[in-house]
Amino acid sequence: MSKTLSGVIAAIATPMDASGAPDLKRATDLAKHLLSNGCDGLNVLGSTGEATSFSVDERKSVMDAYKKNGVDMNRLMVGTGASSVTDAIALTRHAAELGFAGALVLPPFYYKGVTDDGLAAYIGALVKATEASKLPIYLYHYPQLTGILWNVPLIERLRQAHPGRIVGLKDSSGDMAYARSAAAVAKDFAVFPSTEACLLEARKGDFAGCISATANLNADLCQRAWSAGDATAHEAAVGIRKLFEGRPLVPGVKTLLAHIHKDASLAKVRPPLAAVSSADAEAITGGYDAIRAKKAA
Repeated sequence: MSKTLSGVIAAIATPMDASGAPDLKRATDLAKHLLSNGCDGLNVLGSTGEATSFSVDERKSVMDAYKKNGVDMNRLMVGTGASSVTDAIALTRHAAELGFAGALVLPPFYYKGVTDDGLAAYIGALVKATEASKLPIYLYHYPQLTGILWNVPLIERLRQAHPGRIVGLKDSSGDMAYARSAAAVAKDFAVFPSTEACLLEARKGDFAGCISATANLNADLCQRAWSAGDATAHEAAVGIRKLFEGRPLVPGVKTLLAHIHKDASLAKVRPPLAAVSSADAEAITGGYDAIRAKKAA
């Protein structure tokens, strides 16, 4: 079984080409850059990666590209959740075959009010489909988008039903009380809040690290906070994250990626997402430059 991931993990954006398809070269170039500049790992094809806007085949092509282009698979978890259990099985099995370090699984998100029995059956199908590889499964808790909870009793039930397979959780709810209750399930249950604001707390052992959209932009600062407890770097990292408050997160992150890497193509998003306004773009890029200039002074 793969080693459990920890530390600073970027929820990596997925670049698009001129036709709106995933740009596989830019995707792998960005991954290598992040892994060389502060990221301990990457969450591929999560919400920031616009996974649910892609077809199964498109998602598989992105997964294949990381493997083909020599990105360290031991440092990658990949989003494989889908509304269709058949699609989720296909994606999760593909992740296992390619050697990803784990699958990050959204609940099936179309039907609301589903029972724990139904969710348990969904996870059970993914576990069974990857029994040969023992692919580690991380639950993805994002109730604001899915309308479904990975509640703590269900987490405990899943871990008991599938020993050694349900290894962690990404919590994008913003509810730190929930995150702490999930982390208390077991010492070997790796919980990742979705913000770098938690890193100083996480390095004390409360959490396994963070999985953050804005770590696409500030991973070097996050790593200094995580590995050395650098409060000044942490403050700067959180300041960069705050630039997105009240603004569309994924288009905003991609706008700033384009600015940082001087590559306008990195700003492209797939419908239904749309580019940020010019005012938001100016505020985000100007704010980032000011924080970096202050940090360098």
